[in-house]
Amino acid sequence: MPATSFDALIIGSGQAGTPLAYALADAGRRVAIIESASLGGSCLNYGCAPTKALLASAQRAHHVRTAGELGIEPGQWQVDFAAVIERMHRLRQNSRNSIERKLTKDRDGITLLRGWARFTAPHTLAVALHGGGEELVTAPLVFINTGTGPAVPDIEGLEGSGYLTSDSLLLTLTEQPKHLLIMGGSYIGVEFGQMMRRLGCRVSIIDTKPRLMAREDADVSKPLQELLEAEGIELVLSAQVRRVTRGTDEQITLTVETKDGPRHLRGSHLLVATGRVPHTADLGLEHTAIELDKKGYIQVNEHLQTAQRGVYALGDVKGGPQFTHISYDDYRIVRDAILHGKQRSAEGRPLPYVVFTEPQLGRIGLSKNQAREQKIPFRVSRLPARNIGRANETGLTEGFVEVLVGDDDRILGASVFCEQGGEIMTMFQLAMAGGLRYPQLVDMIIAHPTWAEVLNNAFQRLKPGE
Repeated sequence: MPATSFDALIIGSGQAGTPLAYALADAGRRVAIIESASLGGSCLNYGCAPTKALLASAQRAHHVRTAGELGIEPGQWQVDFAAVIERMHRLRQNSRNSIERKLTKDRDGITLLRGWARFTAPHTLAVALHGGGEELVTAPLVFINTGTGPAVPDIEGLEGSGYLTSDSLLLTLTEQPKHLLIMGGSYIGVEFGQMMRRLGCRVSIIDTKPRLMAREDADVSKPLQELLEAEGIELVLSAQVRRVTRGTDEQITLTVETKDGPRHLRGSHLLVATGRVPHTADLGLEHTAIELDKKGYIQVNEHLQTAQRGVYALGDVKGGPQFTHISYDDYRIVRDAILHGKQRSAEGRPLPYVVFTEPQLGRIGLSKNQAREQKIPFRVSRLPARNIGRANETGLTEGFVEVLVGDDDRILGASVFCEQGGEIMTMFQLAMAGGLRYPQLVDMIIAHPTWAEVLNNAFQRLKPGE
């Protein structure tokens, strides 16, 4: 079978692959984009978009539930879980439809192939089409954007227990869990935990570490941990799940080893949120010079080039921080190199991220632990959210704003755990990108009363870092 020639092949329609297809097509290149699942990648289908739609419902329910604190007494109300899920599915499908229209109707030069792609040669792919049959495609440029899937630990009984992952929960869940057991206390676990709790579920989070989100500074993760416990979430920490069973009553039981001895946790549903693994196993990489690391991620250089000339890897499949905004920046790096002759490195990029609990935890730059490890001198200021005027006016006083400042008075990093945490963190990121010194922010005239006024006040407690 002869291969159909294109200028570029893109495997995966995630947050790097899809905009790259648009850009190449707009530049007059003939592009084939291959997708084996739903259009949009993990962000749109079981990541950012659907989880934030559910979080919006959970937060609205919490605001109604706590409206009495502001003198508002709501009438009778209840969470319609089916309607919450239906809204999430509707929003997600609208986004899928929009991507399909843009790929197939809004511009020339893009061929969408629905199926599984495997390399048969360094620049040739065999695509097993969903409707049957196979198509061979070839191009001098190939971009791998296949992403990751849920990591499932090897635990006795887990395989046949009917467990959920963050992917499958968002795709298949129709009934409200009475008691959701969550294995994993990192970002996915805490977001789902608070979300489901506020939607009316009983929630237990089990993690092997002694505290939630153990990668964060202890005095950053602890306030969030205390907040979740105050909302009624059970935390079982420093714990190892040894066995999973499902009874005749469909209840799931976890046999857990803790520092205080064995425990048996029973719930209606089990969510496994213990990390991600790359989609590289069935790509036929043995027919290329592409190299994998020990975890199966594709190895690339600072320009996102693999060891196979003309083949790039973008997004989560190449390892490193797994965030949509990093994937999108991967697209920009490759776009600028190929279409505009500009070489930009993927190394040393800023890494902003937000944990979308309520309040949000926004992070940029160095944490205290990272500054200590790198032996970078710093001063630190921590402002309780209750000292922010806007926080008191809205009643949203949980959390803090913490900033690190270097010897040259420039900002090294920020941890913002309060209402609008992600937005406030981004303002600190802008100041860092502009090289501003903190006195410039202290003396800046900022409209009152806004959350942005924290830029004036965040540095008033500066003291040497320990």
